[in-house]
Amino acid sequence: MLVPLAACGSPDDDAAKKPAAQAEGFPYTVENCGVRTTFDAPPERVVTMNQHVTEIMLELGLEDRLVGTAYLDDKVLPEYAKAYKSRPVIADEYPSQEKLLSVDPDFVYGGYTSAFEAGAGRSRAALKKSGIDSRLNIEGCTEGAVTMADVHREVREAGRTFGVPERAERWIEEAKAETAATKEKLGDTDPLDVFVYDSGDKTAFTAGGTGIGNEIITRAGGRNVFADLDKPFGDASWENVVERAPEVVVIYDYGGTTVAQKKKRLLEDPALADVPAIKNKRFAVLPLSDAVLGVRAPAAVRKLAEQLHPDAAK
Repeated sequence: MLVPLAACGSPDDDAAKKPAAQAEGFPYTVENCGVRTTFDAPPERVVTMNQHVTEIMLELGLEDRLVGTAYLDDKVLPEYAKAYKSRPVIADEYPSQEKLLSVDPDFVYGGYTSAFEAGAGRSRAALKKSGIDSRLNIEGCTEGAVTMADVHREVREAGRTFGVPERAERWIEEAKAETAATKEKLGDTDPLDVFVYDSGDKTAFTAGGTGIGNEIITRAGGRNVFADLDKPFGDASWENVVERAPEVVVIYDYGGTTVAQKKKRLLEDPALADVPAIKNKRFAVLPLSDAVLGVRAPAAVRKLAEQLHPDAAK
């Protein structure tokens, strides 16, 4: 497991606590999802919306900057629990514009495009008019398939934005080492055909080929049977699931429907009876928060590899 950095001292800790005018590495200019921003100093009052960006902040030891968090997919990792509980949760899902502005943020960090919904008054342009800068996780705007390099980029740019680049670079080196170790264990293991079951009844909501979920599957020794779906997530017909004959079903665990209920739905569907994964009851499970672009991605590769190829990966 990657070691959380929140409790670790580092040379840039003092820099992060300096008065804004004295912060090193500023001004810093970054272009994020079509929005170009120049920071004269690190943001001090941050609201995070969506779990994976909250965990990036916690991994970088920035919980003291959080004046509000919102929208968990499941549970934060145990190593982040204490820091997370120390910060206010301003909404179970997305906060209203009024609630968001009430905590007087100078920066909003969103995990999905829905975090910046214009109709709810939370567009990035509207926030900027209120003097609030913002960042969208790059999985929400990257053209083509995102990769582990994009995970590194997200953490690196967050580290630069908040004046803690050394913490970010240290995490990146640890992440690279973990993914390299998993690759070495797998060696030349033949990949298994994988179908991701996120949710759905009439159709299957699944992982497409452009999200980090597809990259995690590939690096874990799998082959996403819906990699030709040109989006991070999308709907597939059950007829296509049958035709593509996956050997393993990866279930994303989150929300009100349990893993057991999802398995039951798949196992009891007569149309799926001859699918190899269903016939052989081959399932793997990942929390949804493991399968989006954030600091969990390297460990998610290892965890999935251990389920797809237990003899090789452990």
